[in-house]
Amino acid sequence: MNAPIRRLGLVVAAMFCALLIATTTIQFFQAKALNDRPGNRRTLLSSYARQRGSILVGGNAVAVSKPSNDEYKWLRTYPQGTTYAAATGYYSFLYGSSAVESRYGSLLSGTSDQLFYRRFTDIVTGQKPQGANVDLTLDAKVQKAAKSALGSKVGAVVALDPKTGAILAMVTSPTYDPNELSGHDLTTVQKNWTSLIKNTSRPLLNRATSELYPPGSTFKLIVSAAALSSGKYTPQTSVPGPASLRLPQTNTTLPNDFSGACGPGGRTTLIHALEISCNTAFASVGLSLGQDAVAAQAQRFGFGQQLNIPMSVAASRFPTGLDPAQLAQSSIGQYDVQSTPLQMAMVSAGIANGGRVMTPYLVKDVRDDNLDVISSTDPKLFSTAVSSQVASELKTMMLAVVDSGTGTRAQIPGVQVAGKTGTAQHGQGLPAHAWFTAFAPADNPKIAVAVLVENGGKYGAEAGGGSVAAPIAKQVIEAGIGR
Repeated sequence: MNAPIRRLGLVVAAMFCALLIATTTIQFFQAKALNDRPGNRRTLLSSYARQRGSILVGGNAVAVSKPSNDEYKWLRTYPQGTTYAAATGYYSFLYGSSAVESRYGSLLSGTSDQLFYRRFTDIVTGQKPQGANVDLTLDAKVQKAAKSALGSKVGAVVALDPKTGAILAMVTSPTYDPNELSGHDLTTVQKNWTSLIKNTSRPLLNRATSELYPPGSTFKLIVSAAALSSGKYTPQTSVPGPASLRLPQTNTTLPNDFSGACGPGGRTTLIHALEISCNTAFASVGLSLGQDAVAAQAQRFGFGQQLNIPMSVAASRFPTGLDPAQLAQSSIGQYDVQSTPLQMAMVSAGIANGGRVMTPYLVKDVRDDNLDVISSTDPKLFSTAVSSQVASELKTMMLAVVDSGTGTRAQIPGVQVAGKTGTAQHGQGLPAHAWFTAFAPADNPKIAVAVLVENGGKYGAEAGGGSVAAPIAKQVIEAGIGR
């Protein structure tokens, strides 16, 4: 063989080797990344050619794929419109997916490895592959009651089963209709998306899990829990409750939300302090306990810890490195204390469950098209926040709030409701956020709830959670206990 032919042969061999290496790299090492790349139209069209599984609430589909006579084959629809948007999220050709549609995307689309054997059976039998169905923990009656009660107010409602952590309701307002993003008219979808993104009220934001707010006086439950757990306090312990408290090392005074002291001689009991939501008493108790004790108690209820329900939940926080004045303000849920509505529902749920906080979860189980269970969620203990004795004492204190204190508008005839109001300042001159968290029936809790209304003061003469948020919680509880 002469030299030119030998060189040509070597070049051809090198080209074949390069082609083999490139093909192997793409097929075996880059295939998944390329398929998962956003905007991969071929992959998207492939996924739309397969029937996506449904998302169910109580056996009824709240997200379902219907046949479509266009190139996309299947159209994702949401029969209840806005009602379940915070839980289902959206499934859009242009903008991907969110919430359960995203977190359970591979199961819903049928591409998950968990469905390998079922896909193999489909190939053998010649059946068209179909995604799995995801069954949510939401209770349709509670969810609709929460949505109706919150109405057009800006805020969120979360309801939990205290014994399991199952999420019974999750509503955020304002919200959006996921049908507007799942349509096949991409020009219209693009306009809808732009409108949602530019909306200053942020309808795509899940205020129940992703937004942090000062919890205001609902945080007094945690200070109460820390006090009772210290062994130095009982509900009847006398504590300072003057009309105003001079913050340590400052010339600033902390007043109550009402005129006057919380009791004769500027003193009151711990239970009466919670009943009337006495600021000066809880600032004093917090200073006495110290920030480490309050922070540790907050952490046992979930503050500072990451949650996935399966969507990520913003971590609520209790600040560190506080000076005494900041600790006093933090002890009434102000300064830099921040919480999600879900977190405050966990506080009530933990007290209702004898001090045991259960991990909140939104997905009950995943089933194939034959309704065989592929996976299910078992209730899981998140933490033991307080002893059963302390939980019982906290329940007694919360009952006083609803029976004769700031939360009377949550009363339900014939049902003992345990609750706590909150009115959270969040800026000079701005209306306060209104809070209410509760559980019922007190002797056999079936539901724990947290309600947050942004700028709640503008909805009535009184800005307190008792006048704005408590009536909303009442309607949700009534739905939860079958009233």
